[in-house]
Amino acid sequence: MSETLLEGTTPAAADTGPEVIPLGEGRMVREGSWREVHRLFHVERRSKSEIARQLALDRKTVRGILQEVVWQPYARAERTDTLLAEHARYLQTRAPAVQYSARILFQELRRARGYRGSYETVKRFVRPLRAVEQAAERATVRFETPPGQQSQIDWGQARIHFGSQPVVLHVFILTLGYSRRSFHEPCLGETLSQFLDAHERAFDYFGGHTHEHLYDRPRTVCQPGGEGRRVIWNATFKQFADYWGFEPHLCRAYRAQTKGKVESGVKYFKGNFLPGRTFLDEQDLREQLGQWQTEIADVRIHGTTHERPADRFGRERTHLIATAGQPGFRLEASQPRRVADDYLVSFETNRYSVPFTLIRQTVEVTRRQGRLQITHRGSLVAEHEELTGKHQLRIRPEHGPGAIARTARRLASSLSSERDRRALPEVEIRDLAIYDALGGARGDADIAPPMEIVDPEAALAVRA
Repeated sequence: MSETLLEGTTPAAADTGPEVIPLGEGRMVREGSWREVHRLFHVERRSKSEIARQLALDRKTVRGILQEVVWQPYARAERTDTLLAEHARYLQTRAPAVQYSARILFQELRRARGYRGSYETVKRFVRPLRAVEQAAERATVRFETPPGQQSQIDWGQARIHFGSQPVVLHVFILTLGYSRRSFHEPCLGETLSQFLDAHERAFDYFGGHTHEHLYDRPRTVCQPGGEGRRVIWNATFKQFADYWGFEPHLCRAYRAQTKGKVESGVKYFKGNFLPGRTFLDEQDLREQLGQWQTEIADVRIHGTTHERPADRFGRERTHLIATAGQPGFRLEASQPRRVADDYLVSFETNRYSVPFTLIRQTVEVTRRQGRLQITHRGSLVAEHEELTGKHQLRIRPEHGPGAIARTARRLASSLSSERDRRALPEVEIRDLAIYDALGGARGDADIAPPMEIVDPEAALAVRA
């Protein structure tokens, strides 16, 4: 687990209770602290003294925790001298189903279980159960994962401007659980093809991927469903996960905050990258974002780990599942792109031209057998050979406004010439054999005078 609720355990009645609970002559820590002690000792190779100082525990307590193979929760002995003693197990099981309503539980006890006590007794019994549930709803415990074990994935949304044009930006964020190093991919939507393509860009960026990926429950991953139901994966997404060899996991239903590392990454992106920045177009956004990732996000001191993500990634890199040399799981599905003011669209760092009349419009780019087909409202508007390098341009002259202007000039000139030609009188064209016949055999024969030039319109009128 990376960051999740304590499942299968009972938290304290108050969410601000102590991490160490007195228990006779010994002491018992909560599960979160127990896991953290084992992680620091076995994964990060910290000494017992360092762990005790970091977690504010006694060194003997740390030593005792490390001797325990399995965490054991603290449980008070149940009283057997109350009217509710024989109904305690029923109430504990039934209370969540009726939303901890003491009134409903009291009615059910009286009607079906022969309870003769008061409503106030039931109410006092249910109060701490409700407090436990409320604490569980508020509290999450940060569990660290070993290098290469887990990533967390989510989308963030923000409203920005390309020049003066407002745009809703969707940002795919994949955060490595151990190092906290993140990859950000700006998109114009959250379609399945964009979702999977962003994964592969992240794999290229990190040089591999973790064994597990933790997701919220978007439709691109699975069908909606509550806790406890059988997960129905999106078929294409599951094929994608199997192809790359990672195991997808889901947050608890309606508990997206259990994916806290990437949630923090979304807040950091919105709070540190976006404020005060302006962008000319999508390519400018990508360039600024890449520089920010390298120069700021990767080298800051992280608030939880107190280390730079780049430094921790140095220890995590060798634990990732390498992806180099494996061809991508490419969907032949269109991907939306917005046309920049230079009538170019960006696709995998390269830029391709489209007709300039589509500036600031959204087009669909489809990759098929090494070619890019670009459509607008279902019509093909451009087609290019896909560039194999990075940060290159492919521009067709006919897509620019200059080509259109030249075509218009040529058309105007052609029409003018046609009008001039029609204004001249029509001259009869004779076969040269006529002149030979008129001259006979003499080579110096006089040439007969030309025939009278006839106005073509008058001649047409006579023929009609």
